[in-house]
Amino acid sequence: MKNNYDVVVVGSGVAGLYGALQFDEKYSVLVVSKRSAELSNSSLAQGGIAAVLDKISDNYELHIKDTMIAGKYKNNPKAVEVLVKEGPDDVLRLKELGVDFDTDNDGELLKTLEAGHSRNRIVHHKDFTGKAVTDKLIDAVKNRKNIDLLENTLVFSVDKAENGFFIGMLKDDEIISVSCSYCLLATGGIGRVYKYTTNSAIATGDGIAFARKLGAKLMHLDRIQFHPTAFAAEKDRERFLISEAVRGEGAVLLNCFGERFAHNYDERGELAPRDVVSEAIIRESLRTNSEDFYLDITHKSPEFITERFPMIYQKCLDEGIDITKQRIPVFPCQHYLMGGIDVNLDARTSVDRLYAAGECAHTGVHGANRLASNSLLEGLVFSRRAAADIMKNIENGNQGTVKGNPPAYNKGTVPLPKGIRTEIRTTLQDTYFVIKKPEKFEESFSRFNQILNDLENTDYILNSDYVEAKSLATAAQEIMLEVTIKNQEDY
Repeated sequence: MKNNYDVVVVGSGVAGLYGALQFDEKYSVLVVSKRSAELSNSSLAQGGIAAVLDKISDNYELHIKDTMIAGKYKNNPKAVEVLVKEGPDDVLRLKELGVDFDTDNDGELLKTLEAGHSRNRIVHHKDFTGKAVTDKLIDAVKNRKNIDLLENTLVFSVDKAENGFFIGMLKDDEIISVSCSYCLLATGGIGRVYKYTTNSAIATGDGIAFARKLGAKLMHLDRIQFHPTAFAAEKDRERFLISEAVRGEGAVLLNCFGERFAHNYDERGELAPRDVVSEAIIRESLRTNSEDFYLDITHKSPEFITERFPMIYQKCLDEGIDITKQRIPVFPCQHYLMGGIDVNLDARTSVDRLYAAGECAHTGVHGANRLASNSLLEGLVFSRRAAADIMKNIENGNQGTVKGNPPAYNKGTVPLPKGIRTEIRTTLQDTYFVIKKPEKFEESFSRFNQILNDLENTDYILNSDYVEAKSLATAAQEIMLEVTIKNQEDY
């Protein structure tokens, strides 16, 4: 590891890894992974990647329209156009890197259907596309001489310096720091701010907290997607996803009486966008006074199910459910953040030399609701654009040696009290879930302010618990700030 890099990438999901690979080998790049590089929300992605790869049965205009409809036309049309028109080339580059997308007997890419899509355009690897993609990207990163990959390292601070940044990190409980001319935040989502989420343990909104501290503009953190079909485990905080592709392949939603109900709430039924299906389940739950809901794909052959969804089949089997014979218990939970650190079409934030890509960024692509399988595509397209813009800036002479010394980071002396993160999760889950409770907005906002004020003004010991608690409190406060303001404007 060096003391100074041209670029530091914080995060090792699709956006971080793919972005790092876009840099010419003459540029030095450090990728920092909070845990193992294999652990990310990207690696958990099941369904696939949406892309117009068949111009005979599909076209850009249809993909753009589907994205805008799902996003309730609150999307940035220019960003959607960039995503849809540039994305297919990035998908093909993944294929060149060795990603083994499923193909038919003629070697043509298989494409499935997911909710909100008007055409079969989702390329996939079984039901663990994200892992197939990230595994190949990790291999490629490790084979690049200009890229250093630092795993099991917690970034706790990104500080502005002349001509760049200082990055403060914890490695084996020791403080280390590097400087860089440019920083790309690719830290993923905020799922752990909720009691139940499909997100991995690292999704604590760290990048959003770093960006806010630097003065970067944040946008629409209240735009949170709740996935309708997470496996309804009784105790697990992290609930594995039952991919939308299962419904795309014909699974039906049933209530506690074994009745289909989705068409009673929207004519698109089980294949309506995620927010619509989630709300249908919650409203049906209120109507039936039950949280027992199921996905049923048992009408398909066991061979088809185990071949098409091997991971979901095995995970459900581990929970005692054989999906070839039994219904899958499901219920909505937090899944994805559509807002985040505001960026332009080149992934630039409002802070000079600071970029953001992937789920932590707000490109405007998703609008008020993300269309299925657009997320990996967004990470690819905009991390590539970030790298291109950074290289262009350096070539134009906007580089310069980082000046000054890193801050004197304080290790702290006070143990963090137990229960802070649990309170944040429980409060947000109760206040701002699928069907919101406006009467609790201001009270929750006030409480998050108190928690964050305590975290920022007490000499707590610098460790992962403290850093993540502060990130979660920041995200929760920003969410409630947005919804409180918008709720007041509605009246």
